[in-house]
Amino acid sequence: MTVRVLLADDQPLVRSGLRVIMADHPDLEVVGEAATGSEAVRLVGDLRPDVVVMDIRMPGMDGIEATRLITAGPAPTRVLVLTTFDEDDHVYGALRAGASGFVVKDMALDDILAAIRVVAAGDALIAPGVTRRLIADFAKGPEAAPTRSPRPVDGITEREREVLTLVGRGRSNPEIAEDLFITVATAKSHVSRLLTKLDARDRVQLVITAYEMGLVTPPR
Repeated sequence: MTVRVLLADDQPLVRSGLRVIMADHPDLEVVGEAATGSEAVRLVGDLRPDVVVMDIRMPGMDGIEATRLITAGPAPTRVLVLTTFDEDDHVYGALRAGASGFVVKDMALDDILAAIRVVAAGDALIAPGVTRRLIADFAKGPEAAPTRSPRPVDGITEREREVLTLVGRGRSNPEIAEDLFITVATAKSHVSRLLTKLDARDRVQLVITAYEMGLVTPPR
């Protein structure tokens, strides 16, 4: 299946570079380009891409608001945030707005392409290093919740609470399995049940839930 991609970035060089690279991969097709958030929202309505690769900082409507609008519909296009990681302080806001993950502009191109495929397949992409930065941003941002002791989460078991805490720390399923001395299949099953019980769209929303429930403590 071909993944239809919309590139939203105010830098033409970034868009053209990604377009050229994707041209060599028959499973990825660039169906449109946008230089602003409002243009991205309009093109999503016209073109119905599978994934939008979305920059955060764009003139006019930024990538966070564009992401919120794009993911608000009943059958939303999935959004993969593209950012300069050391400069952008709003990655958490973009994920909270509905993005399914993010890539940074200095990542290897093969990793960016792999991230597009992961998001298109319905999964989320969030790395441990990114999780640490997100927690730091969450702690200092205007939407930050006060630091508090973890409390029981209604409807989930103690084991699922442990898994949710590890997801919030950016652990992958194999890492969760190793930490809890369970199989990878069991870890995956716990994560699947958490997605259902917490009505979370993907793993990114589980991470956000983990901080908001106090299961992950932001650094001071």
